[in-house]
Amino acid sequence: MFQKTLTLGLMAISTASFAGGYQETMPINPDSAAFYLQKGITEKEAGRLQLSLKHFEKAISFESGNKAVLTQLAPTYFELRKYQQSKETYKQLVDLGDGSAANYQQLVNLSFNLKQPDDVILYAGKLKSVDPAAKTSFFVGKVHYEQENYGEAIRHLTAATKEDPANAEAPYMIARSYADMLNYKQCVPFFQKAIELDGTKNNWMYELGLIYYAMHADKDALKYILMAGEKGYKKDNEYLENLGIAYLNSGNLEEGVKILGEILKKRPSDLNVLNMVAEAYYYKGKYQQAMDYWDQVLVYDNQNASAVYMIGMCYQKKGDKEKGQHLCDKAIEMDPSLAALKQKKSMPGM
Repeated sequence: MFQKTLTLGLMAISTASFAGGYQETMPINPDSAAFYLQKGITEKEAGRLQLSLKHFEKAISFESGNKAVLTQLAPTYFELRKYQQSKETYKQLVDLGDGSAANYQQLVNLSFNLKQPDDVILYAGKLKSVDPAAKTSFFVGKVHYEQENYGEAIRHLTAATKEDPANAEAPYMIARSYADMLNYKQCVPFFQKAIELDGTKNNWMYELGLIYYAMHADKDALKYILMAGEKGYKKDNEYLENLGIAYLNSGNLEEGVKILGEILKKRPSDLNVLNMVAEAYYYKGKYQQAMDYWDQVLVYDNQNASAVYMIGMCYQKKGDKEKGQHLCDKAIEMDPSLAALKQKKSMPGM
């Protein structure tokens, strides 16, 4: 009969049977990378990431270039949102010769998340060199967009739409690139494609509505601003103001004034909204209602020469030429630049 010696916590014991007895494995040195690596793996498998990280960091303190430890340490840092440490660890692996596509992909992702654009471009190139099929164009294109390098952004993002046709953000970023260059006509189809691919992005719909507004495509502006609201875009005062304007520009005076009137209940001295409502009534030939709103402007700003001038115009449109002309002249005395407006309105066809 043979008796086994127990080495508590320090020795792995094998009970493989041989004709002549038992064979025991060599103990793992507790002051070694291998010992703490195994403890870290055990804790990680049990879901205790913080403890596993502690053991992995202890392991690497014994052997800084141990690839087995680094391979465990890098994703553990990532899972614990220690992104800079994760990136530095993946870089160590690459420097030690493990330039795999998986490691380069993680370096691209981490550089992007850490807003390190030069490294995104660097590691995307290295990833492509080891895996020509890797999808890197979106990351590179977005980096160029953020650097306001719109030509390169569009080039790479166009490639991204081919690498991943389902990625709605790629055409959206192309649309933003054109919009930032004030090329609204060119950006519209890319906004439309992005919304087609992802119908949940209410902010994209709202942006497209504002683009159409800038293009004076009033019905389309109203369509997309309404769509954004239906999809959950926050209906704050800015949204309601733009919606009200879209209704007015589309010829729906009643709905536009109704919405802007709701804003005025919260912001009664908003001179911009008061002027918009007044102008909407004026250009619809509802001169008394227009005067009422310009009178409200004067309540809050009695030196507002433009409001005085437009009230004068309303009187003239209503047939009281003398009173209207007097008010217009008074407004010009207050603000001589209004004389140009008077001259413009007096020209044939105006």
